Amino acid sequence: MSGKQILVLGSGMVARPCVEYLIRDTENNVTVACRTLSAAQALVSGLARTRAISLDVSSFADLDRQVAAHDLVISLVPYIYHAAVIKSAIKGKTNVVTTSYVSPAMRELDGAVKEAGIVVLNEVGLDPGIDHLYAIKTIDEIHAKCGMVKQFYSYCGGLPAPECANNPLGFKFSWSPRGALLAQRNSASYLSEGKQVDISAQDLMSASKPYFVNDRYSFVAYPNRNSVPFREFYNIPEAETVIRGSLRYEGNPEFIQALVDLGWLDAEEKHWLNAELTWAQIQQKAIGAEDSTTGTLISRIKEICKFSSEAECDRIVSGLEWMGLLSSERATVRGGNLLDTLCGQLENLLNYQPGERDLVMLQHKFVVEWRDGKTDTLTSTLELLGDPKGYSAMAFSVGITCGIASQLLLDGCSALSTPGVLAPYTKEMCDPIREIVEREGIKLVENVL
Repeated sequence: MSGKQILVLGSGMVARPCVEYLIRDTENNVTVACRTLSAAQALVSGLARTRAISLDVSSFADLDRQVAAHDLVISLVPYIYHAAVIKSAIKGKTNVVTTSYVSPAMRELDGAVKEAGIVVLNEVGLDPGIDHLYAIKTIDEIHAKCGMVKQFYSYCGGLPAPECANNPLGFKFSWSPRGALLAQRNSASYLSEGKQVDISAQDLMSASKPYFVNDRYSFVAYPNRNSVPFREFYNIPEAETVIRGSLRYEGNPEFIQALVDLGWLDAEEKHWLNAELTWAQIQQKAIGAEDSTTGTLISRIKEICKFSSEAECDRIVSGLEWMGLLSSERATVRGGNLLDTLCGQLENLLNYQPGERDLVMLQHKFVVEWRDGKTDTLTSTLELLGDPKGYSAMAFSVGITCGIASQLLLDGCSALSTPGVLAPYTKEMCDPIREIVEREGIKLVENVL
C-alpha cells in the first residue's frame, strides 16, 4: 500500500477526531487496532483509507509485527502499556505519539529510543498538551520583555456543562470512570513561596479550595501530581510558586472523599464480594456496620466521615442514596473489588445523555514582576464547550491536538525530529503545533488583570 501507514492503538472517544484529522492528508492510511474488533470497526465506519483490526497490546509478538508494518504508531491505550509499545517501536524503528505524561518506565527507554533513531512524542493532548503550548508561549513572551514569572498556576477541568451537572458529583465521564476517579486519588507536590509542599493521596481532596475563573462558574481546585519539575521544564527558575492542578465544581471533592472513606475506591480484591449481595450489604461489610438497614448504615457513615455540617451530611447521604449504594437492590459486581463495582454503577448513572454537552476549562495564571518593579497578573484561558451533535470538548481538544502533532511528525517537522523520548516544553516544539491548533478553533484568550 502506498503512502504513509499509521497505526492507532485504542478506540476510545479521542481516537475518532484524531483519525479524521489524519485522513485529511490523502497520503495517509490509518489502521485502528483494538482488542475488540467491533469497536475498531465502529470507529472507522465511513472514513476513507482506514481499516480495523483486532489486536491485544499485551500480545508482544502481534504488537511487534503490527508496529513494524507502520510508519507511525499513536498509542491511545492506557498509559501502563506505553512502555511495551515503545519497545516494539524500537525493534521496528517506528515513531510513536502518545497524549500521556512521560512515565519513569518510558523515560528509561530514552537511550534505546535514541539508538534506534526514532521519536517518541508525548504529552500532546489537552492536559498535558494544549496547556504546555500556551504556558511556553506566554513565558517566552514575558522573558523576552525582561519580566520574571514569580508565580505560575495552571488548572484544567473536563466537566459537564453547568446545565448538565445534574448529579451529586457534579461530574460526568468523558473518559474512563476508573481513570477519572483514581486521578482524584494521586498524591501531589508543588512549590509555594519557594518551599515544596507535599500532599498525600488521602489528603488530596481536603486540599481543594475555591478558585475563581469567571463569574459564570463555581469551581474548586486541587493540585495534580508533581508540579515541582515544571519550574525546570518551563524554564522559570525565578518562580517561587508553581502549581498545576484540576478543576471541579463545588462539592465534588467532599463527595469523592466520602466515597474514599466508605471504601468505594478500594481496588483490592475482596473475597467476600459476590453477586448475591445487595448494595446495602456491600456497604455494610465495607464499613463494618451492624446490619444493612438504611438507618444503621447512615449512623455508621456519620461516624466514619468527617462532615463539616449537618447540611453537608444530608447532601452526601442523599447522593449515596441517589447512586443506589444504600439500596436493597442486588449489586452488579465487577472485578472482584469495590472500585470496579462502583465504576460499573456510575457508568450507568453519570454518562452523557443525547443533547448534553461537556466543558473543558483551562486557565494559566502568571504573576509577573517587570524590570521596573511593577507587578502584573496575566491569564490565558480556554473555555470550550462540546457539540451535542458532534464531539465532546474533551475528545475534540485531545484528539485534534494529537492528530496535528502526529501529522507534523509524519511531515518531518524539524522541531519534532530529534530522536528521543520527548514532550513539548520548548518554543521550537510548541509553536508549530499551537499555530495549527488555533486554526482548528482551539485558542486561549489572554488577559491582563
